[in-house]
Amino acid sequence: MTTESRPHRVVVLVLTGLLPFELGIPHRIFGLARDSAGRRLYEILTCGLAPGPVRTDADFAVHVEHGPELLATADTVVVPASHELGPIHSEGRLTEELAAALAHVRPGTRMVSICTGGYVLAAAGYLDGRPATTHWAYAEHFQRLFPAVRVDADVLYTDDGDVLTSAGVAAGVDLCLHIVRRDHGAAVANDTARRTVVPPHRDGGQAQFVDRPVPEPQQASTTAARAWVLDRLHEPLRLSDLARQEAVSVRTLTRRFRQESGVSPGEWITAQRVERARRLLERTELSMEEVAREAGFGTAQSLRKHVQAALGVSPTAYRRTFRAERTGSDAPSVSGRPVH
Repeated sequence: MTTESRPHRVVVLVLTGLLPFELGIPHRIFGLARDSAGRRLYEILTCGLAPGPVRTDADFAVHVEHGPELLATADTVVVPASHELGPIHSEGRLTEELAAALAHVRPGTRMVSICTGGYVLAAAGYLDGRPATTHWAYAEHFQRLFPAVRVDADVLYTDDGDVLTSAGVAAGVDLCLHIVRRDHGAAVANDTARRTVVPPHRDGGQAQFVDRPVPEPQQASTTAARAWVLDRLHEPLRLSDLARQEAVSVRTLTRRFRQESGVSPGEWITAQRVERARRLLERTELSMEEVAREAGFGTAQSLRKHVQAALGVSPTAYRRTFRAERTGSDAPSVSGRPVH
């Protein structure tokens, strides 16, 4: 989607009732992404339904210079959350003004929502028949209002190629970093995360943030087990080995692991192995068999199975794409689902 004459253009569409924090997320994450020569990889612009002040949910407004015509120039459109969605939230339909604004979006433009911004994409029909998420507190209402959408309330974000959605608030950071990682590789995303002082990838999903009774004080963390695993991803790992690090039973470890991370120990280990494989594919000349052994998948066949399931492409295609990106050629973006 990016041309040689300019960086990939991200246009953020702001609506009345905007949450200022979420407006800042795409500007911060995409604005910090740089290539190896220090060049900006994205151009970020903001538009409203009309130029001028846009009321936020805070005690100040933001002044937007561009109107909706700017959407016609976007490679990616981001819709942050708003607390004043009106008939979008109550009836699942766009206002005439918003429908006219979205009509400027070119076919094939990547559409992204943060938190309840997903209501806008759903009301516009972008999410019909597709996976999507939103803030866990709105997930049931979202599903009732848009039955054609495959709502997953447990994940931090969804990626269906040209349409991506995030859960509430800070999950927008996770999604934007995922997009940078998808577009330009783990090294660029990790550098962007370091500059922002946030983790490049958060484990688990929204389940860890849903309100639930406070665990008993004697329920220890699984941090020691996870640290132990990260040093041994290339080795065969058994749940009994992890449980031994915390001095608990396998059943107790599994229960605590899911409470704390939102996923099972096995799912978490697989996700970490995929991440290691991604780094090896991007940064080394190791053969597929060697990458498989180093990442803990054992065989190239197992590596292909897990990378394909997580990223939507084969290890060979993934390596080819990001090798081409680093050499400056116009590599296609890699479409993949988030690892969770």
